[in-house]
Amino acid sequence: MTVTYTARVANARFGGFSQLLLLWRGSIYKLLWRELLCFLALYMALSAAYRFVLTEGQKRYFEKLVIYCDQYASLIPVSFVLGFYVTLVVHRWWNQYLCMPLPDALMCVVAGTVHGRDERGRLYRRTLMRYAGLSAVLILRSVSTAVFKRFPTIDHVVEAGFMTREERKKFENLNSSYNKYWVPCVWFSNLAAQARREGRIRDNSALKLLLEELTVFRSKCGMLFHYDWISVPLVYTQVVTIAVYSYFLACLIGRQFLDPAQGYQGHNLDLCVPIFTLLQFFFYAGWLKVAEQLINPFGEDDDDFETNFLIDRNFQVSMLAVDEMYDDLAMLEKDLYWDATEARAPYTAATAFLLQQPSFQGSTFDITLPKEDMQFQRLDGVDGPLGEAHGDFLQRLLPVGAGMAAGGLLGRRLSLMRRKNSCVSETSTAASCACAGALDGAAPECGCGDPLLESGLREPEPELPAGPELPVPGPAVEPFTTVPMPAPRGPAPPWLPSPIGEEEESLA
Repeated sequence: MTVTYTARVANARFGGFSQLLLLWRGSIYKLLWRELLCFLALYMALSAAYRFVLTEGQKRYFEKLVIYCDQYASLIPVSFVLGFYVTLVVHRWWNQYLCMPLPDALMCVVAGTVHGRDERGRLYRRTLMRYAGLSAVLILRSVSTAVFKRFPTIDHVVEAGFMTREERKKFENLNSSYNKYWVPCVWFSNLAAQARREGRIRDNSALKLLLEELTVFRSKCGMLFHYDWISVPLVYTQVVTIAVYSYFLACLIGRQFLDPAQGYQGHNLDLCVPIFTLLQFFFYAGWLKVAEQLINPFGEDDDDFETNFLIDRNFQVSMLAVDEMYDDLAMLEKDLYWDATEARAPYTAATAFLLQQPSFQGSTFDITLPKEDMQFQRLDGVDGPLGEAHGDFLQRLLPVGAGMAAGGLLGRRLSLMRRKNSCVSETSTAASCACAGALDGAAPECGCGDPLLESGLREPEPELPAGPELPVPGPAVEPFTTVPMPAPRGPAPPWLPSPIGEEEESLA
């Protein structure tokens, strides 16, 4: 059963984790005490032999061996190799839990798409969820020792009610040498299609949603199978284990206390128990034990997944959702805050202080700027107002004669853009009001003579003299033939302002 201590560390306080050090179940002491006692016994045996058994010559040779082992034991990259390995195992452990097949989403879709309060509708819904639960049981008994001990044979699955005897015959008659956990999912699909033909599932969209949720459920079952099949590479596990064991084998000799009278560097103190060596063994060997426990969370360790509990919970909840809770609704009533403009749930006396705290608006709302830094600055190289620069920029983007080819519409738009900013010189206004009508002798259509403009928005401009008709080159025109320049009022480009009539109304 999983060891849960979340409530003990809900609030950070002085020595918050210290109360967890006295727990035994699921602790590092329970995992490591045998290895620690074995290491300490071997160390004390070597220490006693050095002190009481070896001769003086043998002692000198043993002392050289101790210095040699202590010098070169640090070359073994224990922390580097072990750290990466444990990180990989913990990541794999959590991903395996995320692949546990939970029926919560599937049962909600079944309850909402498979209709009928009669016995057949109830049979459809319960059978669909039973097939989903059967698929989960079949895959969990393939990867979890605890579930396999509960359902060692298919007969136990039948007696538990996950499979009928007729379904067992079909299951066993299916000729396949591979794991057949997917068979109930196929039965689920066939039964859903039959419910659609009978009208229990009312449209294809509902059937599609149901099968999509089944696909997600089946994919999680498949991922559990693949996690059980594809382990962490054996060579990686072997390298980490050899690195840890060889390091502490060298420490058994290299961390021995030598006779201070011999004057060896770093051996001025003679103790019997190597305190810091034991702590180092506790940390490194404990780290390896963490990986050993988490590499397969479907066993029977203290912190392994409670697969049998999940089977019971999922089966009961799924049947309640599609049977007793089907179409079971409380009477609709107005909620407590029906007429309230600002709905807010009440606080107890223990949480009333939260009302005094302002709501978070964003991290930049706490920034303050000096008043002079909040003034807008004009762009470099722009002397006139922003609107005038914008109008000149649009005019520079257009090709020469574009306003003439459009019958003066473009020039009239640029003129109005300038007049709305009320900072236009007479010369720039005359340039923007040049019309194509001046080329064929017609009166310009730029709106210079409009009553609205003559009322004081701009000064009158001298009319341009009518020029001769321009010849249009092209193979379709005969020699010595002049064609008048058309002045169509075509549609304006989409990046220009609104039509001229709307702008004149806004100016008025």
